[in-house]
Amino acid sequence: MKKLRIIGLVLIQYVVFLVIQSCDNESVLNHTDNNEELDAPLAICENGFADVYPCNNYDLMSHIPIASLGGANSSGNDCWGWVDSQTQKEYVLFGTSSGVAFVDISIPNAPVIIGNLPTATVNSPWRDVKVFEDHAYIVADNASNHGLQVFDLKKLRNVTNPPETFTPDAHSTRFGSAHNIVINEDRAYAYVVGTNRSSSYLGGTIFFDIANPIDPVNINVLAGYSHDAQVVIYQGPDTEHVGKELFIGSNENKVVIVDITDKLNPIQIANFSYSNVGYTHQGWLTPDHKYFILGDETDEMNIGTNTKTVIFDLSDLDNPTFHFNYLGPTQAIDHNGYVKENTFYLASYTTGVRMIDISNIETNTPSEIGYFDTYPEDNTTTFDGAWSVYPFFPSGNIAISDINKGLFIVKKSN
Repeated sequence: MKKLRIIGLVLIQYVVFLVIQSCDNESVLNHTDNNEELDAPLAICENGFADVYPCNNYDLMSHIPIASLGGANSSGNDCWGWVDSQTQKEYVLFGTSSGVAFVDISIPNAPVIIGNLPTATVNSPWRDVKVFEDHAYIVADNASNHGLQVFDLKKLRNVTNPPETFTPDAHSTRFGSAHNIVINEDRAYAYVVGTNRSSSYLGGTIFFDIANPIDPVNINVLAGYSHDAQVVIYQGPDTEHVGKELFIGSNENKVVIVDITDKLNPIQIANFSYSNVGYTHQGWLTPDHKYFILGDETDEMNIGTNTKTVIFDLSDLDNPTFHFNYLGPTQAIDHNGYVKENTFYLASYTTGVRMIDISNIETNTPSEIGYFDTYPEDNTTTFDGAWSVYPFFPSGNIAISDINKGLFIVKKSN
């Protein structure tokens, strides 16, 4: 009898085990199904369109109209991204004329506006935001006394009734307006570029120590107006400069390279230009730091060329050389462009964002491999449509900020 009881208990345990396994498997299947549903595009790119938007190889995950992000009569401008290191949630920081909207895109086809940080003073069509260690740093151009707003992004974790109206955690008024802010996330410094030329900074770039994120300390000013810039720890082919912190500024009619390793003693390495300059607007390095990909914002208008991207060879940082011009398929104006791996993501106003394969940049043969046009009305040479793009989310979701239409989340088609 004892043996029978033991056998009976073993059989019962085995049956229970099978039931648990069955439930766990069903739970996994349901979880997988739910994930597939949560990651399903709002509109698949088929036959050249995702809903009403022209496209190639990129699906529409979601769209939030500009009025929902910034209110009536607002416009969109810059965007950036933040990944919460604790929850791994992805957020878009979307600049509008009235402030910054914080959008949770962890469920890409059901984004949630968590809240807004209003402008520090007056509305402005130019606003820029960057991130360092869970804090957002925000400036605005043509906005008197706006200064630098600092916002602790960890607050987004605890919002129970979105959207919430936030206040900044710090506000530096050491300067008034500025066009842009740049942060090298490998170092605790922020660079406020394009300051008001009529201020005491004369348009120069302000260096801020942000080791204490909510107490930015002004430590120096780099003379000369930069409209935009990239700052990196150089790891390129020019061995003389490897390991230095470099500031690469797009300065209206030229590009400058400055060694800012010693913040109190910046040293200019090079300044260079190119033919048919319109407005030297913004650029980004390739991952190997060998090439600099530059956008000139007004050459399409002034010269009548197709969308032109200028590529420089920086193999010798002291003597950069022109490599070649890449021409797009339309005459739309190019704006902000960023490189992730072998793809250059170019926000090109009325033609949306163009995805360009640069794996063959050395042989002058980049090729367009996709696009998503957020402004289907036309492809004219005007300042409408896609202002910027953020392609750096680990999930592969790509944020596009459109002046007229708001936030778009797109993703490469399966």
